[in-house]
Amino acid sequence: MAQNPSNMEPLRKPLVPVKGIPLIKYFAETMEQLQNFTAWPDDVLISTYPKSGTTWMSEIMDMIYQGGKLDKCGRAPVYARIPFLEFSCPGVPPGLETLKETPAPRIIKTHLPLSLLPQSLLDQKIKGDRKAGEESRTGDRLPLQVIYVARNAKDVVVSYYNFYKMAKLHPDPGTWESFLENFMDGKG
Repeated sequence: MAQNPSNMEPLRKPLVPVKGIPLIKYFAETMEQLQNFTAWPDDVLISTYPKSGTTWMSEIMDMIYQGGKLDKCGRAPVYARIPFLEFSCPGVPPGLETLKETPAPRIIKTHLPLSLLPQSLLDQKIKGDRKAGEESRTGDRLPLQVIYVARNAKDVVVSYYNFYKMAKLHPDPGTWESFLENFMDGKG
């Protein structure tokens, strides 16, 4: 089993089911706090299955928000500019803490399915016909802006398997065959 340096807690913990959804142990531990998350009217949510283009879309959105100015986009690593909502890992600031320090308008990324999203994101409304924060002529309120990114499942599973092998927060992936079977059964 892979271990952190010195006497820290071992990594490679088994996935923990939350409402039937298998999550990384540390992410599962944030679910209660996550339900107290308060969405802001101009938040934009990037929602993806893991290994489906999350970082790519985050960089594109930040580039748009920064007016294409590369120096502004290089102000911090992508995980600091576009917080990962459910992220938690020993020794690293959790996504919820990073979000508290993120100025509006915030771009937030998540891999959570709809059933695990904080209620404030589901209830969030923005004013405007086309842009966040812009008053509509009718006063109608529109739902939160969400960008959903999907990728061919065959590509996802190959990328995810290799990511599991590298990222020690994930359980050991085992053999390709067992990983693929778990993936197709929704167990990993």
